[in-house]
Amino acid sequence: MRYILIVLLSIWSVSRIAENQKENILEIASLIGQNNASQIGQYVVEIYQDSKGNLWFGTLEKGVAKYDGSELIYLTTKDGLPSNRVVSVVEDRSGNLWFGTGSGLSKFDGMSFSNYSVTEGLCNNMISNLFIDSKEDFWIGTWGGVCKFDGVVFEKFIIPNPSVDTRLNMDTKDWVTIIMEDSDGSIWFGRDGYGAVKYDGSSFIHYTIKDGLNSNNVQAIAEDHEGNIWIGTRVAEKDNADASKRFGKGGLNKYNGEKFIQFPNIDGLSKNDVYTIYKDNSGNLWVSTLGDGIYKYENKEFKNYPLSKPTMNMLEDKDGRLWFGCSGGLYRLDSRDIINVTTTGPWN
Repeated sequence: MRYILIVLLSIWSVSRIAENQKENILEIASLIGQNNASQIGQYVVEIYQDSKGNLWFGTLEKGVAKYDGSELIYLTTKDGLPSNRVVSVVEDRSGNLWFGTGSGLSKFDGMSFSNYSVTEGLCNNMISNLFIDSKEDFWIGTWGGVCKFDGVVFEKFIIPNPSVDTRLNMDTKDWVTIIMEDSDGSIWFGRDGYGAVKYDGSSFIHYTIKDGLNSNNVQAIAEDHEGNIWIGTRVAEKDNADASKRFGKGGLNKYNGEKFIQFPNIDGLSKNDVYTIYKDNSGNLWVSTLGDGIYKYENKEFKNYPLSKPTMNMLEDKDGRLWFGCSGGLYRLDSRDIINVTTTGPWN
């Protein structure tokens, strides 16, 4: 399991990988043991529900799948997508769907695609996340920084780099992993190597291990109903080519506005990778871990749900069903159990 990050980076990034890491990728691929033909995707990295109630599942290899309640349909490069790597989905106020892909941005009006790349001014073709804030500003996070889009013109949004003492991975240092808006209207950015940054519209506040973060490699940010900011990080040392040195701090942090709180006594929430933090419709937080399942944080307590697959995205739909996009396929919470949902279901 300790090589999962290398697997993900090999798929999401176009950068070089050392020969010994390639051997580890093959090893992990053989361990996944999934029948990929029956899975929604080997890597389901995005789950989104549109205003009509349709569920969209972004994959790294099969395009995007749409489930309308009765039928599962895939949209791929054959239909007009620029890439079958779809990592983010948002809907604008006009009902258009936007897909962040491995080869740029794609707008889908229900009939056809309009695609945008660096040729049109996009800051980087390798998109990591899309976000439309409360002011209808369209933010695009990429492996080469952030840009804003007004529907016509792309504008590079420069985030200053804080001073960090930790080693940077040159392949991922410009990767913007998450963009979210807090209840005060400030925009938060997660970065892989430079920690988290809060932008209030005029100034930036940086949060790194100097301030109490487990790791400067931030993967997830969420706000709870009390206004606390929760940050998930990964172990930066896992980038080391030397397998004996792939250990360090990572996991979950809670920021209460004054200090960062860590959770060293809960399995998987320290010295580990937390890729996803999701707030459900009731205000409870769900936290993914690498190898220790998923935790639900409710009434100030953590409750564990076993799931062996690394979870990269979560969603509670309008019917209250909780979905998990994983390395290995799509999963859904069914009462206490988490079950695998394949191309043939079970959907309900």
